[in-house]
Amino acid sequence: MDAARASVPVPLGELLEDRRPAWRAVRLQGTYDPEHVWLLDNRTRAGHAGVEVLQPFLDNATGQWVIVNRGWLAWPDRREALVIEAPSQPLQLDAEVMPVAGEAFTLGTATIREGWPKLITSIDAESMKDQAQIVGPVWTTRLRSGSPSAYVLDWPALPTTASKHIGYAVQWFALAAALLILFIWAGLRPELTEDEQIEHDRT
Repeated sequence: MDAARASVPVPLGELLEDRRPAWRAVRLQGTYDPEHVWLLDNRTRAGHAGVEVLQPFLDNATGQWVIVNRGWLAWPDRREALVIEAPSQPLQLDAEVMPVAGEAFTLGTATIREGWPKLITSIDAESMKDQAQIVGPVWTTRLRSGSPSAYVLDWPALPTTASKHIGYAVQWFALAAALLILFIWAGLRPELTEDEQIEHDRT
């Protein structure tokens, strides 16, 4: 995961044949769909309430739609309508591909409010694709720092990977084994007699 996230962004077309594109860096060139926006609810930053803004993006080179998470936006007062700026001009975005359902975590969509923008509590790319009438497969991505149209991008820390868990377990096991060997060695070591102790101290 860490190596994928540290990679240089590549055009979307180069990733389409990748069987495991999760967390790979991708470069998108195209335009947003201004008609469809999702607001992922219950997202806080520094104790402030807000949402993450997701929007379909059409990649010109491949003709494929991608759902882009543009980042976090404060929304402290729900009585006021949230203003979402949707750039109409072509953009170049750097993003990272999010895992699909079941690859790293399970996702599901619950729509809180009908109409657009839609307020949702979780992400389901297939359901969102149907809502936006997108034809064909669709990936979900989230913007990287420096991309135009981004809001706040201080993404929460990623879960520890299985490989790291295994590495930690091996380290702790090795330490425990070393301590056990020292304990056994100390228990089996013969005690010195008084004369032997005196001779040992002299040397």
